Amino acid sequence: MIEYELLKIIWWVLVGVLLIGFALTDGFDMGSMAIMPFVGKTDNERRAAINTIAPHWDGNQVWFITAGGALFAAWPMVYAVAFSGMYWALLLVLFALFLRPVGFDYRSKLENTKWRTSWDWGLCVGGAVPALVFGVAFGNLFQGVPFHFDDTLRSEYTGSFFALLNPFALVCGIVSLSMLSAHGGAWLMLRTDGVLRQRSAKATQIMGIVFLVCFLAAGAWLYFGHMPGYSLATPLNTNAAINPLTKHVVTNTNPGWMNNYSTYPITMVAPVIAILGGLLTIVGGGSNKAGLSFTGTSLSIVGAILTAGFALFPFLLPSSIDPTSSLTMWDAVSSHKTLGVMTVAACIFVPIILIYTTWCYYKMWGVITNKHIETHSHSLY
Repeated sequence: MIEYELLKIIWWVLVGVLLIGFALTDGFDMGSMAIMPFVGKTDNERRAAINTIAPHWDGNQVWFITAGGALFAAWPMVYAVAFSGMYWALLLVLFALFLRPVGFDYRSKLENTKWRTSWDWGLCVGGAVPALVFGVAFGNLFQGVPFHFDDTLRSEYTGSFFALLNPFALVCGIVSLSMLSAHGGAWLMLRTDGVLRQRSAKATQIMGIVFLVCFLAAGAWLYFGHMPGYSLATPLNTNAAINPLTKHVVTNTNPGWMNNYSTYPITMVAPVIAILGGLLTIVGGGSNKAGLSFTGTSLSIVGAILTAGFALFPFLLPSSIDPTSSLTMWDAVSSHKTLGVMTVAACIFVPIILIYTTWCYYKMWGVITNKHIETHSHSLY
């Protein structure tokens, strides 16, 4: 049996991998739909954009569902507090995601301009809103979530939906939205041609610039804005029974959440990857090089998520009103046996998922052109 401490680290890594997988795959689905009304000027161009993701969008969304399931199974306390405290924000994401399957299926049922334009904007909302809210959620993690536990480990959340929409969180939201929009633009560059590809390249370049500026601004805000960060006062017994209230958390403003980067210099590779990815995205968009752009946006996503994860480690859900109640990967986790069984299941099924996902992309690859849309007008979205 693998040691409990090692299993906790493994599942911190695995959930991070699931989040990155979701952002890399469903990210270009959301991003391409977020910019679709702006890069597609005709009905055929918009249908071409939609049909680039038609075979994959529902499969890509499974990464999100799997990440949520893994969060529930590996860190039940984090799942309970986050989903109850951020209930309205998550409900907003859910209703925005509802627009995607309905929009895909019903958009082309009627040859009516107003009907199709309305669904186009619905698909845009379905892509842009989740991308924005996910970034806002990460921004609030750095500021702490207003919750605490009582002596019986019952949590109480004292925040509100509108309190989540604070300036720093909105900057993080723009980081996420621009990053995924650039990723979607790079995807459209790979899968379309003609003026649609050219407009997508321009959008990718613009979104790459916005991402890079806002990512650097968020980092500067954390470092120079004296935003408090947390650290553990004494080393935890990482094999101890689960109880978040047994630890002692120290608040520090200098360097705040940047403490891990000075303690473990190797973690600096994460923001470097994100910045490098942003630069490649801008260059690729400006030179209309789809492969370079997609590589850049992929690096940006990996780097940005790792940057946030490394900064917060080992905290998963910091508390702004009672630092001791903050949930970490050491004390908000499931039992040793649960993690062990989950690890075996992950070792079996994750490779299978990766294999069939790769096979699907291989078999369904190709450029969607106007001629293709016209030829298969009644069988495509």
